[in-house]
Parts: sequence; structure tokens; C-alpha cells
Amino acid sequence: MRSSSALIATAGLVAVVLSGCASAPAPAASSGRSSEAVTVRGEFGSEPRVEFPTPLEPEETQCTEIIEGEGELLQEGQFVLLGASLFNGSTGEEAQVVGYDDDAAPLTLGGDTPIAFTKGLSCAREGSRVVVVAPSEELISPGSDPESAAGGDSLVAVFDVQRAFPARADGAPQLTRDGFPAVVLAPDGRPGITVPKADPPVDEVSEVEVLKRGNGGVVEDGDTVVVQYTGVTWADGEVFDSSWENGAPTTFVVGDGDEAQVIPGFTKAIVGQSVGSQVGVIVPPSEGYGDQAAGAIPAGSTLFFVIDILGVI
Repeated sequence: MRSSSALIATAGLVAVVLSGCASAPAPAASSGRSSEAVTVRGEFGSEPRVEFPTPLEPEETQCTEIIEGEGELLQEGQFVLLGASLFNGSTGEEAQVVGYDDDAAPLTLGGDTPIAFTKGLSCAREGSRVVVVAPSEELISPGSDPESAAGGDSLVAVFDVQRAFPARADGAPQLTRDGFPAVVLAPDGRPGITVPKADPPVDEVSEVEVLKRGNGGVVEDGDTVVVQYTGVTWADGEVFDSSWENGAPTTFVVGDGDEAQVIPGFTKAIVGQSVGSQVGVIVPPSEGYGDQAAGAIPAGSTLFFVIDILGVI
């Protein structure tokens, strides 16, 4: 699947059937002398005026919420739209300013996002303005060697979290018909899929089943949607693509127009559904990839997707 989502990078500094319940984790960072030393003026959602003494060089990422948001604390795996003002914490020089004036920038907590961003935003909510100050060792992606960044410049960031999308569908579970693939959810919402051994019950038209019914707005043709999804081939039940395995939700334009970024069966599963829903869809080759192989998908394959509809941008 093609994706239009993007990550913010600091310039010059960094590159349904069953589900478990889990309590929200505590923030991965806390306020400290460095983050409290940053003065921020200006209205939420507009580029702020930022002042701080230099150098600011904390041993680990610190965060201070200076405008209080609402709702749950952000968690790894969430997709957010925000404004960001980024500075070299060692010299005070501005590095990057993005996401203000009705042009919020997308970011996913976790995945390949720098460790400091994920940790620092864990003390924020939708509507929060937070100051994050981080050492160079945490301005790298998870899995990278901290020693590769040791001794570099620190980061000072001010984030305005304008919108926060859930990490999983939160609608009410629905009963599914006999013969439809079984879906069992892990505690984090990741679906496990068991495809029946029988031939697929579709030939030319995709068949959609609502697994969780949300109560948000309705997705329309041409919308850019935020989703989590897993796709398997009907023949062997093997996963060929999954945002869950990629570590982050993604965004797609859905519809019948030239801007659509997904196969017709994927669009049919989403358009007309409510945000917060989880849907399953059986996609025949005619509304999938047809007689052409696509990556790990053999030619002429019937597909099955589980899609969590998290929001519309």
C-alpha cells in the first residue's frame, strides 16, 4: 500500500472478537531544570516566541507542559498533527519551524520517529503545548546506536499538539457472519486473522463486514484517512502488508478519483463508514491487483484486510 504520511525531522540535528485491556502507561519523560528554563510566549497554534539560556544539555529527555491539553496522555503508536519549533539546544540557533497557520505537520509516536520526540510527547495531550529538551543521544531512531550520536548538540523543541488520533479503533464490537475470516485482537489492538479453508465467497465485488462500529464522522470519497490495517492473502492467510508491523498508523486518500492511493476494494471498505470503526473486507482480484503480481501478492489473489479507521484529516 502507498502511504502519504511523513515524519518531522530536525534540520541539521537528527535525521474483532476478543481484545485485552491495558492501563495507560506513565509518561516516558518528566519535567526538569532544562525544560523549565525555556520561556515560551504566544498563542497555541501560532508560531511561538522561544527563549532559553545556552547551552541546555540534559542527560535525558525532559518535557514540561506549559499549556494544558485535554484527554488521555499520548502513547506510542498514536498519529498526531502538530506545530513544531525546533532549536539547537547547545547554540540557541533555530533549526526548523513547521506546522503552524492551518498547516499542521504529521508525526507518529514510535516507529522511526526520534526517541526524544516519542518520549517528550508522552507528557502531552491533544491541545497541549509542551517544551521538550533532549540530549544528542536521544535524537536518533529506536534501534540506532546511541554512541553514534554521543557528544553532539542537544535539542530544544516546542510542540503544539493540534490533533491526536487514537492508536486503534474504539467502536462497539459487532457479530460477524459465518464463513467470514475470524479476527482476534491482541491487547494493543493488533489483529490476528484466521482465513477459512473454503473458497472465498466473492467473485467480482468486495464484501465488507463491520467488526467494530464507531460513532465518529462518516468517511467520504476523496478523504485522507488515518488507518491501521493488516492485509493477508486468502489462499494461505499470510500477511503481505501491515501498518502494525511497520510500527505506525498511516494515511491514504480513498475514493474513485485520480488521487486515490489504494485499491478499489480498500476504498469500498472505508467510504461510508464511521470514524472509530474497524472493518473487514474480502477483496477479489477484480478490485485488488487483478492478474498482476504485486510484491508478495501472487497474481489473481483474493485478499482480506482488517482496517481500523482512526480519523479523517
